[in-house]
Amino acid sequence: MVKAKYQDVLDLGQTLNIQNGDVTEDNGVLKVKGTAGTQYEKNQLWDKIKEIGGESPGDIVADIDVADTSVYHRHIVKSGESLSKIAKHYFKDPMKYKEIFEANTHILKNPDVIHPDQELIIPNL
Repeated sequence: MVKAKYQDVLDLGQTLNIQNGDVTEDNGVLKVKGTAGTQYEKNQLWDKIKEIGGESPGDIVADIDVADTSVYHRHIVKSGESLSKIAKHYFKDPMKYKEIFEANTHILKNPDVIHPDQELIIPNL
């Protein structure tokens, strides 16, 4: 029953390719375990859990590890994106584009020039 309530969380876990996943239900509590690729992906799972169950849901316990703690996320540039647009997406602040640029000076020479399919490091801030 509780598994059905949180099916969107489990589906998101599959979409994000969560590794070492394990889901069990015990006395009305769903126990979810796995390893997200980055902190951003872990945050997406927690946001979905809170969206369904509220800020402190009592019917789910999630133990999510992060495989790559050296970055917040790795972003593949899409057509029409800019560093400020990417910064707004990840940090809710377009001015954080400077931090993204600094983390990617090995491939970027100008913060105003990025190309589709480039993989950018989104730094831990």
